Amino acid sequence: MKINIYLFLLFASIAACTPESKTDTPNVILIYADDLGYGDVSAYGQGKLPTPNIDRLAAGGLRFTQAYATSATCTPSRYALLTGQYPWRNDKAFVLPGDAPMLIDTSMITMADMFKSEGYLTAVVGKWHLGLGNGNINWNTDISETPNDLGFDYSYIMAATNDRVPTVYVKNRKVENLSPDDSLLVNYKENFEGEPTAISNPELMTKLKWQHGHNMSVHNGVPRIGFMKGGKSALWVDETMHEVFLNEAENFIDESADTPFFLYYALHEPHVPRVPNEKFVGKSGMGPRGDAILEADWCVGQLLDKLEKNGLLENTLIVFSSDNGPVLNDGYYDDAVEKLGDHTPAGQFRGGKYSLFEAGTRVPFITFWKGKIKPGISDAMLSQLDLLNSFAGIFGKDIAGKDSQNFLETLLGNSDKQRENLILESSGRLAYREDKYAYLPPNKGPAIIEHVNNETGFAMEDQLYNLENDPGEKINIAAENPEKLSLLKAAYQKITNK
Repeated sequence: MKINIYLFLLFASIAACTPESKTDTPNVILIYADDLGYGDVSAYGQGKLPTPNIDRLAAGGLRFTQAYATSATCTPSRYALLTGQYPWRNDKAFVLPGDAPMLIDTSMITMADMFKSEGYLTAVVGKWHLGLGNGNINWNTDISETPNDLGFDYSYIMAATNDRVPTVYVKNRKVENLSPDDSLLVNYKENFEGEPTAISNPELMTKLKWQHGHNMSVHNGVPRIGFMKGGKSALWVDETMHEVFLNEAENFIDESADTPFFLYYALHEPHVPRVPNEKFVGKSGMGPRGDAILEADWCVGQLLDKLEKNGLLENTLIVFSSDNGPVLNDGYYDDAVEKLGDHTPAGQFRGGKYSLFEAGTRVPFITFWKGKIKPGISDAMLSQLDLLNSFAGIFGKDIAGKDSQNFLETLLGNSDKQRENLILESSGRLAYREDKYAYLPPNKGPAIIEHVNNETGFAMEDQLYNLENDPGEKINIAAENPEKLSLLKAAYQKITNK
């Protein structure tokens, strides 16, 4: 049994969830894209790439314009999403290598734990990137710490990202399809003797070539981060990854048809390396990144069709979002910049992945529940951090000791209640949101990450922006608003102790 170090699940009498008027207890599906920007979803009216199936969710649900990931990179955002705790409170919550130990302590109450305690079947399918094992992982035996120790009854995942080794699927505690006669070895410090790399054997890069960083082991014609040897029978094929994960998600839905369920469906698109299936290649006109987004959109449509076929749309709450903002060139030559055209992945906002500016963390966020959520638009400021306690609100519960807040009624479109403030994070640097203002305190670091050409928002001066008048954060108004700056700075320091 877990020991909740933040206090146990506390039952709370919530007016909207009393037994007489208790919200129906739906299935819950959380669809989480990877590096998808605010302007990458056509329902937001910012970009030029059509996403008709994600738009189906927006047309039949509630589209949020001020919803945030906690962080501008994936591991911290996913940590906050599942734990309801700000990632900057954990000094290990940074982008992890593929062999990192599990970041979430098994004593913590997670989103999956909460649903499981209510009798739900729980599953995670897709990208994980929160670590596995205890730091000395043997990929050829049962893995000691996996999502199954964090409340998930079933897990079918990639350990980290599709540009990091090991390039295998992990089903519950085992590497899928691994032959006992061909051990899988992984090392992030040094290569295995005699094993080729992108540098020693560039001819192996038949599908993508590295631009920065991704020059170690090569698999499926794609160079990766980290070194790997063996495990040939278990290696994935990038072009079929979307189908593998979709089939797992659909099978879980079929097997859970008579039981309430929670599914965390973590898409790998459009994270690098972008190697979409041939049926999407060339369809966007924007190169592999655009094609990968179309692939992800198609998967969303297939999932909706599966729910409809199973008669579950009327009893399933779906939340769609992304772990951070967009990035174009993120390590490979794949024409993401050259073929972008008039498309604006970040929409009207400044920055992108790795940035404290708005585009780093302001992401697409849509809630859908057929017949329950009235279609519309909400300008309420929310964070993915709040999903844990908002979902707990379905059952009239509160998980104490978390940074997560309950905005269930806002998610359902019954309220305009929003966050009073929010801390945002990128690479350990923090920023503050309150009302219409964004405050970026002095932070050391480069103003631009040159190899991806994204602005960071790091500067050795106070930055204050009025997002109502200046959503693109072009005009720093800190100097002419000393009183407002002082108030925001004090509020920021009270929360962060910085």
